[in-house]
Amino acid sequence: MLCDMSIDYYSRLEQPRGPHPSEQILGALARGLRLSMQERDHLFRLAGYATARRSTDDHVNPGMMRIFDGLRDAAAQVVSPLGETLLQTPLSVALIGDENVHRGLRRSLHYRWFTDPATRLLRPAEGPLIVADLHESYIRDGRDSRAGALVDALLAESPEFAALWREHPVASRYCGPIQLMHPEVGPIDLHCQRLIDPDQAQQLVVYTAQPGSESHEKLQLLSVIGGPTPDRASPYG
Repeated sequence: MLCDMSIDYYSRLEQPRGPHPSEQILGALARGLRLSMQERDHLFRLAGYATARRSTDDHVNPGMMRIFDGLRDAAAQVVSPLGETLLQTPLSVALIGDENVHRGLRRSLHYRWFTDPATRLLRPAEGPLIVADLHESYIRDGRDSRAGALVDALLAESPEFAALWREHPVASRYCGPIQLMHPEVGPIDLHCQRLIDPDQAQQLVVYTAQPGSESHEKLQLLSVIGGPTPDRASPYG
């Protein structure tokens, strides 16, 4: 009733025994199920109506680059849809380590989070969010893509990832408050803001702390200490 369609037609869609649903039918389902915009996009992509561009290289949009250049004193980074850090400010390196030292599949935070226990010290509770982000890239780009190769590797190496993957999580652009466990200054409570580039699905991620708080003082201390020493390029492994 909420989708304005017959029970028989809806049942055939679920089973699935009916015809391939049109965009109008999908729109009605999204409205009836009260889906968010991210969930609605996910539904359309599952039905083969994806229109987003595939992410095939590490090119950063010039507009994104100009914004990034204005944030040199902030903890900021540009990240690909696969969790690969493309650009980092010095304070970002001091906060989370130099993520440009990684090669191959390890370039992806998504991969490292499930295969390297030390990486979890950065964001201990973000497994479901990471899987949801990767799931969105996989649906958009298909199995014969870098996202597909990453998924295949994680399915083979991580039972935890495989269990979360079977739940078909839907990505959320909300970043919100997080706590990082830094090896030198201890826990830091931060707020995260994301700027999305719709053309290449890249994200500009900026971490800030509440002014006057202990975490703000720790962030300022890290700006003085600087990045990791050569013998420990990343404090998180």
